[in-house]
Amino acid sequence: MVEHPLRVMAATHPGLQGLRRWLRAFWPAPVRVDARERLRSVLGAGIGILFAAAVSRWAAGLGGWPAWLVAPLGASAVLVFAVPASPLAQPWSVVGGNTLSTLVGVACVLAIPDPVAAAAVAVALAIGVMFALRCLHPPGGAAALFAVLGQVASPKFALFPVLVNSVLLVAAGVLYNSLCGRRYPHAQLAPPAPSDEVGRGSRFTSADLDAALAHYNQVLDVSRDDLEDLLAGAEQAAYRRQFGELSCGEIMSRHPVAVEFGTSLSEAWTLMRTHRIKALPVVDRVRRLVGIVTVADFMRGASLDLHEGLADRLRAFVRKVDRTHSDKPEVVGQIMTRQVRVVSENRAVVELVPLFSDAGHHHIPVIDGEQRLVGVITQTDLVRALCRAVQPGAAAAA
Repeated sequence: MVEHPLRVMAATHPGLQGLRRWLRAFWPAPVRVDARERLRSVLGAGIGILFAAAVSRWAAGLGGWPAWLVAPLGASAVLVFAVPASPLAQPWSVVGGNTLSTLVGVACVLAIPDPVAAAAVAVALAIGVMFALRCLHPPGGAAALFAVLGQVASPKFALFPVLVNSVLLVAAGVLYNSLCGRRYPHAQLAPPAPSDEVGRGSRFTSADLDAALAHYNQVLDVSRDDLEDLLAGAEQAAYRRQFGELSCGEIMSRHPVAVEFGTSLSEAWTLMRTHRIKALPVVDRVRRLVGIVTVADFMRGASLDLHEGLADRLRAFVRKVDRTHSDKPEVVGQIMTRQVRVVSENRAVVELVPLFSDAGHHHIPVIDGEQRLVGVITQTDLVRALCRAVQPGAAAAA
């Protein structure tokens, strides 16, 4: 099938590619919440506005207030019930942002005769006040503008209906979100000490996160502690994905050097020194594992506790005795460890971590479905696999 020339040009021309990327920035990303969460937000906003409006109208009737509900409260409801974890949706942000911004709008009405100039100054000053008093709330800008457009010249308007509306909405938000299992108020935790790690085994610390946020230098609609948890969770998920899928067969040392039961001690010791290994699997004639011999077994036979003359005793221990009968061990089978921890080649590597870290194993033989030796996993093999799993881009490279 021949592609249309315009499509080919759009896909290859640098200028058109840049235009496509720029236009794509206007297209919103999908909201990654399920239908149940969306329904929770819809019902919550409806209940919150219903509660605030009903109580405010009742109170307005008692006090003879002409206005009993303000439009910016609808925007506040979106934040309180749809994104209750947002720093912009917290109780002080709602109450302080709406009320203080309304006072700023009233002040601009009284001080600036031109409504156009008053509107601009009111919104700008409201943002500055909310930044300074830690109550940044987008509907606060609408509240300041609402006061200017309505030419509200009485500060009492900030108390009723704005303050009362905001307090009632927050009260409904606290109750409703709590009943739905949403933490609200969502505590905005202070940063921990710079030396604290984000999580056990994490590759970045809280100081690293603070440095990244300082470099970004923009307001994020997510609290610092939530961002920290998300990053740590994503890192752990990547670690489990990259490392958890590895099998022992993928990281083991294949074709390991092995000996048989009747291999002489001198031959086994020479093999260990030649190949610079600390353990030798012991197999039968069809390579089924029957035991393992380690440097510790040789040292035990040479009386390791007696430090003086250890080298001479070790040489005497591995030397073959030219006598028919001897009490000294002569072959590997006499000093090997018979109870051997083994793993199958299909077993997940992540399951070996406790064996090496807690059980003290240094070498673990790997067997196939017929119990034959196919490899050995050492601490070095495990550490190498861990390093590869945590390297950035390791999954893509694989």
